[in-house]
Amino acid sequence: MCSSSSPSLLLVFLLLLPSFIIASSPFPYHSNKIHIPFAGVKGSGETLGESKRYEGSSDLVNLRYHMGPVLSSSIKLYLIWYGRWAPSQQSTIRDFLLSISDSSSPSPSVSEWWSAVSLYADQTGANVTRSLTIGGESSNLSLSRGTSLTRLSIQQVISDSIRSGLPADHRNGVYLVLTAAGVDVQDFCRAVCGFHYFTFPSMVGHTMPYAWIGYSGRQCPDVCAYPFAVPAYMGRATAAMRPPNGDVGVDGMVSVIAHELAELSTNPLVNAWYAGDDPTSPTEIADLCEGVYGSGGGGGYTGEVASDGAGRQFNVNGRKGRKFLIQWVWSPVLRACAGPNAVN
Repeated sequence: MCSSSSPSLLLVFLLLLPSFIIASSPFPYHSNKIHIPFAGVKGSGETLGESKRYEGSSDLVNLRYHMGPVLSSSIKLYLIWYGRWAPSQQSTIRDFLLSISDSSSPSPSVSEWWSAVSLYADQTGANVTRSLTIGGESSNLSLSRGTSLTRLSIQQVISDSIRSGLPADHRNGVYLVLTAAGVDVQDFCRAVCGFHYFTFPSMVGHTMPYAWIGYSGRQCPDVCAYPFAVPAYMGRATAAMRPPNGDVGVDGMVSVIAHELAELSTNPLVNAWYAGDDPTSPTEIADLCEGVYGSGGGGGYTGEVASDGAGRQFNVNGRKGRKFLIQWVWSPVLRACAGPNAVN
């Protein structure tokens, strides 16, 4: 599937994949009442009765390991800024990414949130790494592929960046394509806010995991920046939260980035951890917890989160005093949605 040398065959293949790989939206489309049978995962052995850091369970979905790799080696993130970004927007995203491996942040922290992701292991017993660094960055101010991108052209953007000097790191590299305001992407705001997959050697030269996330602050904040904006159909009963870093679009992106990184790390080649029998439409570890940000979350309620002195909502702390609001992920040990801000 990844080694086809014909671009035309690749295009046909892509058209046959309706969701490419599971795409994220911050608004809760999936039930959080899921039960995942424990299988092949290293963990603390904590049981549901010992903690309230989980939300709901049932026998509806069976998340299984499909024998593929997880990202167990240190991850080097390569950021591709497509379009024009304010320095303040870039620094917010960088600080979130660098907080994943920064254990010095006060609890509840981004690093503690990632600990649930790192519980997932491959068939050798190697867990998802807890080491993520930024390996390089590239700015595409010229919008080399235009302002309307397809899923296929996202890979062309990666290829353009590599030709412009970004390393082609096929051992440890993960590529994040971040599209700025004014850039439309296929299905953006209509069906997806971000997605992850892997590059095709015929287009990029190697098979490498990547994700795309778009800035929704102008186009569809009520879809992709929830809960900092809420859909009109939810009425006045649900008030929008105040973003912790003052930018609805960027703060919304941070949660989508978290979603995609968690799934990309546990299912990089679409053959590791997911539920369902169809790898082209899997339910992954963040999909199970969409819309859940704290204890009691689910069904359109975010759950219990904290507020700072200015009334801005958050659920995790990061480096440099940063605060973020990111969705929970499924813990294979607790067998439920889990987050470090849970109320015990």
